Amino acid sequence: MRRMAPVGLCILGFTVAAARPQAHHAFAAEFDPDKVVTLAGSVVQMEWVSPHSWLTLEVRGKDGKSEQWSLEFGPPNALFRKGWRKGSLMPGMNISVKGFLSRDGRKVVNAGTVTLPDGRVLNAQAPSSAVESPPEKK
Repeated sequence: MRRMAPVGLCILGFTVAAARPQAHHAFAAEFDPDKVVTLAGSVVQMEWVSPHSWLTLEVRGKDGKSEQWSLEFGPPNALFRKGWRKGSLMPGMNISVKGFLSRDGRKVVNAGTVTLPDGRVLNAQAPSSAVESPPEKK
């Protein structure tokens, strides 16, 4: 009976691990490296969560209507190593973000670089991104 308990716990552990939903994804599965976009808008909310932090940005369209965009960033610890701090993006702050559009047409972007109001540019990508920050357009 004592020998069965560890075996049972291992089987239970593998079952639970296999049943967990996989939230992580490959860059190329969701974003198009050929669709570079620059968004300028006002910070609504920054969520410092793993495996990816998320920024909600309010962007005014050409017609003057506001749209909310979701921007995927790297994980909090990677952002911290790149110079980010919890106070780097505060609600109401006007910023510019360059990144890659979602393949499916949703208002979702994989953020590459963020230009802050003081002109500083911070890298927002996950260390495992298959594509480097979007190229500068001339």
